[in-house]
Amino acid sequence: MSPNSPTDHGRSGSGEALGPAGTGAPGRRGVLRGSLAVSAALALPAGVVTAAPAQALSGRPRALWGVQTGDVTSSSALVWVRADRPARMIVETSATESFRRSRRWYGPLLGPVTDFTGTVALRGLPAGEQVHYRVTPADPEDPRRTGEPVYGTFRTAPAKRGGRVRFVWSGDVAGQGWGINPDIGGYRVYEEMRRLNPDFFLCSGDTIYADGVIEPSVTLPDGRVWRNITTVEKSKVAETLDEYRGNFRYNLLDANLRSFNSQVPAIIQWDDHEVRNNWYPGQILDDDRYTEKNVDVLAVRSTRAFREYFPVSAPQTRGTDRRVHRVVHHGPLLDVFVLDMRSYRNANSPGRQADDTTGILGAEQLRWLKRELSRSRAVWKVIAADMPIGLVVPDGTENIEAIAQGDPGVPLGRELQIAELLRYIKHRRITGTLWLTADVHHTSAQHYDPSRAAFKDFAPFWEFVSGPLAAGQFQASALDGTFGPERVYVKAPDRANVSPMEAPQLFGEVDIDGGSGELTVRLRAEGGTVLFTKVLQPGKVGQ
Repeated sequence: MSPNSPTDHGRSGSGEALGPAGTGAPGRRGVLRGSLAVSAALALPAGVVTAAPAQALSGRPRALWGVQTGDVTSSSALVWVRADRPARMIVETSATESFRRSRRWYGPLLGPVTDFTGTVALRGLPAGEQVHYRVTPADPEDPRRTGEPVYGTFRTAPAKRGGRVRFVWSGDVAGQGWGINPDIGGYRVYEEMRRLNPDFFLCSGDTIYADGVIEPSVTLPDGRVWRNITTVEKSKVAETLDEYRGNFRYNLLDANLRSFNSQVPAIIQWDDHEVRNNWYPGQILDDDRYTEKNVDVLAVRSTRAFREYFPVSAPQTRGTDRRVHRVVHHGPLLDVFVLDMRSYRNANSPGRQADDTTGILGAEQLRWLKRELSRSRAVWKVIAADMPIGLVVPDGTENIEAIAQGDPGVPLGRELQIAELLRYIKHRRITGTLWLTADVHHTSAQHYDPSRAAFKDFAPFWEFVSGPLAAGQFQASALDGTFGPERVYVKAPDRANVSPMEAPQLFGEVDIDGGSGELTVRLRAEGGTVLFTKVLQPGKVGQ
């Protein structure tokens, strides 16, 4: 399922001290002092956000959109910021909040070519340590004229088996018209995830809804009124580069998300709504809302904005910025294989073809995934998919948007590529694989077993689904029996597009014990509820 000055009319999202004593959680003061100052600077009257900070050139440069870190390993990280005008990005890192002994990194010039955003790669960091950082925007004409620094912190991955790894995952932000609602405190679920103090956040796609208009208000079925913060760019579907940029900026209006970003690194992937619902390469739109009908043109613009607004380590390929798939090595316990099930797929169809080499990954990405899985020596290999395997996700009345097409027989269509991958994992005896995804706007746990399947040449595995974070919830998807899924747990509403005011938002948590290597998955609901727990043992081909 699949202009610029920030403001926030909800709660600041920066509450009490971080995790409990003894967890290695950083102190509140250093991380949040910058975000509190930002929140104060962002307080504007209610209504549509229209002022463009890049045009307000008096005074010193400011970084009002917070900071982000991404793709953190045991020795490296990416740091992101956005300025309100041309500025030089300066990053300092330290082992302490005092910054008495700090290391300085000089970043790029933040200017209009990148919408005043920039990313710095930090290398040579200590493994398994808390790193404090601050980003200062400096006047490019006079380096002595600097703005207020913005603070953040993150933990690098452990270098040895003894270090615990814990992360959260989910997706689907500002979908179906449910944007930032000041009446309920904005995106509250981000504050709840922040308080868990995870090592990182895996965002499983639909980071924005570029095709979703945010109206000032929506009347709920029970008569209550949902009220949105709105912007010019969210008043129509995104088509231009500036409109896509505005969609990525929109979520940063929420102080909960900015506070979360300042403490929790992210591994970001994308799906369809970064461009347009259910898109595929080569598609020509039949949609009156769009003047640009060529989806490939829209995808190029969205990809550029995506890479401007997220710190992503995926390299450029063939002179373009289209690559999103990559491996993020998080120490000896974990490798995260970030898939792109959008950019290389074939056209959506009924999915009944008996020969399909393109599939949902494309032939080249499938070869890459096999190679990298074979090379991995991590105890656990999380396959971060932006769409589920055995859940049927339709595109209209005839076509299929994901993999499963509803026929429980032998693999057909895109299922053929997944069958090839599962066969490869079994025959290469690759251990510790599990699949995490979002997309369908409910949460569930599926166990796949060849004893129940039409296709039997694979080892049993688990797939866990969670989400949304800030979007409508939908009924449970139908299962396709080709790979023998059994839905062990599901939480989904009985009607479509249930708002975040009516149902708690959903995310998952993965906790890997540094000593035993045991992995625990928890499906969670906003409000502190653990819905389902599954413990997996390391070193097994299938379980």
